[in-house]
Amino acid sequence: MPGTLKIILGPTAVGKTDYAIKEALSLGSPVISCDSRQVFREMTIGTAVPDSSQLAAVKHYFIHTRSVTEPYTAGMYELDAIALIESLFAQGHETLVMAGGSMFYIDAVCRGLDDLPPGDPLIRSALAGRLAEEGVESLARQLRELDPVTYDEIDISNGRRVIRALEVCLSTGKPLSSYKTRTPKQRSFGIVKIGLRRQRDDLRERIRRRTEHMFEEGLEDEARSLLPFRGLTSLDTVGYREMFDYIDGKCSLQEAQEAICSHTWNYARRQMTWWKRDPGIIWKDLT
Repeated sequence: MPGTLKIILGPTAVGKTDYAIKEALSLGSPVISCDSRQVFREMTIGTAVPDSSQLAAVKHYFIHTRSVTEPYTAGMYELDAIALIESLFAQGHETLVMAGGSMFYIDAVCRGLDDLPPGDPLIRSALAGRLAEEGVESLARQLRELDPVTYDEIDISNGRRVIRALEVCLSTGKPLSSYKTRTPKQRSFGIVKIGLRRQRDDLRERIRRRTEHMFEEGLEDEARSLLPFRGLTSLDTVGYREMFDYIDGKCSLQEAQEAICSHTWNYARRQMTWWKRDPGIIWKDLT
């Protein structure tokens, strides 16, 4: 009998970690992290990595297993995660718990990745120049015109994501979203997706409290330790971008904190928009 992978998903700060640990303990399963940033060992506070007691409660995979200096993509995660899942099922597990909020990583496990066209270095370079001169808002407006579906799905404050989407639009004449139509890959195991959600005001308050906790835990010092790597894709992340602006003198510490809260909330909204299109998710309201 094939096993079942139970995926615990939901917007950032909704409470996936605690929920997944309880599920894992009840099922005798480890927790397989599906977070594109918690995988990096130098990024702890700003990525809300499970604390020491949570990590001690149940074995976790894909937490702090890579360095920010090592490129790690959704495609690499798909290969690593599927190999691990199949190995754990072969060891006798009937149900495995996966938890995370990285939409592309979850899709990579459930469906496999789309075959996207190769990049165009000249277009990418021109877009990077525009990003530096005009800011990401200008590129995002163009993306909204050319590919409104992708505009609604990605983090439009992430310059690299916006550039990649525009690069496909401009080099092929087709929106990036048009390439996401391939037949899903067949997996050797069943998949159940449990979506966690909260009332709007509750989630915003949890985001605010978590951001305050990050500052109390030393987010500024962590960001300063990562300054040599700020140009890497892994550091183009909410929490670190705003702290780098503060360190550069572009805003006050209070303004950085407020920006993190605002950008995290925007990201949470995009996560929910993404998953609302998936009728296979079983939603659970948390209070």
